[in-house]
Amino acid sequence: MTDFNTLGEDELINLLQQGKLGAFREIYTRYWKQLYADAYKRLKNKEMAEEIVQEVFTSLWHKRGALNITQTLGGYLFTSVSNLVIDQYRKNLVRARYKESFKLVYSETDNSTEDAILVKELEHTIENEVNSLPDKCRSVFELSRVEHKTNKEIACELGISEKTVEHHITKALKHIRLGLGNYLSIIVILLLR
Repeated sequence: MTDFNTLGEDELINLLQQGKLGAFREIYTRYWKQLYADAYKRLKNKEMAEEIVQEVFTSLWHKRGALNITQTLGGYLFTSVSNLVIDQYRKNLVRARYKESFKLVYSETDNSTEDAILVKELEHTIENEVNSLPDKCRSVFELSRVEHKTNKEIACELGISEKTVEHHITKALKHIRLGLGNYLSIIVILLLR
């Protein structure tokens, strides 16, 4: 029986690539607290920090056979955390921009009956366009835009590649954009009021 806590990084990586769960557990034990502390220091959010570290280890396990670590294992893991933290900041920035856009639209409209009807029609049209998407495309779109999952999370959940996820999202957005062609002028009018 191998005593994994006495092994060096190179040996652990080699055993991890062979699918040895003990090597994965040792890597997890060695790095979890440090990675969590790093993510928490940047995000100041316990749940997000935990999710990011969990995603790093999940990815490490899923990609174990194709790992190509050109630096130290710690460096690789900390770089992974940094990249996911940056992705989280980007997502938060996009959400904040959307919220500001909606606040602007709703604060500048007088919520008249006409506007309320137009908004309802627009929502109904968007819903119909989403429902008319092929099943797989609709699932990917809803996971991305409704549940706010990353392309990586969607790919893992549905068992497809990230490129396929990107393709489905692009296809869905194009379909919805085409379906909303008649409403674009209405949206512009609402925004300009």
